[in-house]
Amino acid sequence: MPLRVVIGVGGGIAAYKAAHLVRYFTEKGHHVNVIPTPSALKFVGAATFEALSGHPVSTDVFDSVDEVQHVRLGQEADLIVIAPATADLMARLAGGRADDLLTSSCLVATCPIVLAPAMHTEMWENPATTANVATLRKRGIVVLEPSHGRLTGKDTGPGRLPEPDHIGTLALAVARCGASAFDHSLEGRKVVITAGGTVEPLDPVRFLSNASSGRQGFALADVAAQRGAQVTIIQARTEPLPTPSGATIVPAMSALELKAAVDEHAQDADVVIMAAAVADYRPVNAAASKMKKGANDTDLSTLELTENPDILAALVKQREAGAIDAETVIVGFAAETGDDKSTPLEHGIRKLAKKGCDLLMCNAVGDGRVFGQEDNAGWLLTAGESADKPVITEVHTGPKLDIAVQMWNAVETLMNER
Repeated sequence: MPLRVVIGVGGGIAAYKAAHLVRYFTEKGHHVNVIPTPSALKFVGAATFEALSGHPVSTDVFDSVDEVQHVRLGQEADLIVIAPATADLMARLAGGRADDLLTSSCLVATCPIVLAPAMHTEMWENPATTANVATLRKRGIVVLEPSHGRLTGKDTGPGRLPEPDHIGTLALAVARCGASAFDHSLEGRKVVITAGGTVEPLDPVRFLSNASSGRQGFALADVAAQRGAQVTIIQARTEPLPTPSGATIVPAMSALELKAAVDEHAQDADVVIMAAAVADYRPVNAAASKMKKGANDTDLSTLELTENPDILAALVKQREAGAIDAETVIVGFAAETGDDKSTPLEHGIRKLAKKGCDLLMCNAVGDGRVFGQEDNAGWLLTAGESADKPVITEVHTGPKLDIAVQMWNAVETLMNER
């Protein structure tokens, strides 16, 4: 269903990215009105926003007075997204100011409001900005974590505006799930998430892998980062995906590399989510040079394989042995197709009992489902009265970011019970 989206634009160098954000929403079929601040028009002209949105652009509360525009746009909006949100604009919003069309619209809005900050690192970390951000979040306004990277001039650090598509994806998740999706409930927590499909080399140019895109793992990392967690992503082979704000990426292509990375980074983690699709087997010997079809010394029709370690089960055993904190929440995944004897859910129930993790997301895969797709579905399984009788929560089909919100809600429930 099309949304009525107001895109606010603050007066910062990143204002040019707002044009791409307008296009993102219009191409999704939503109705967009752009409200820049007067300063924003010094960076991008009104004609650009009018052409992209198909609606006139104004900044002054005295424009279109007969239509009561200074309250109408905010009252009618289903979603307000401000990008870039400058330090000055956030200060005015925190102070309840209504001295231009954008702040007036925000003051009367009852819909979700999402701010994407962009400023120099010193401004972002200044106590005044920190206090204003805390005030806005307390009022239910979503203030996204900024990206880390190159800023204006030679500066590098937190304060960079996330890419427009990424802002749009996060904002639409807020529209669907509510402001509590990114409520900063994981502030101060350390989270480790594995993502993607492992790669097991056969020779320098061939490998065994699977169809995992890494999207669900990165969606889980996105939600955790926006909830204030310190996030480490142990990344196997994935599609090109935007790095969640402030997350640390640890490359680990093979199952053995991924296990080593998990062993290292899970030591002091509050939550470990094993979302990566780890290959069950790897070649016993990877050839040093490309294997040739028909060569006398190579038989490509036969591959000798050996079993990879069970990283999830080993992690649970480490917790039992005291090698990692007993309070650490461990989450697993089960990608199942079902067979003549059992359904995907039945396979998932047995896997939860076998692995011993706290929470397991079971997906029915195959036939174009889950792997490489934007949506996901399945069942969340948590231990019940016995290992083979878990509490089952059905997760209906939805965007992977929404699934990540549901999963984090379940994880935080477990954390609060400990």
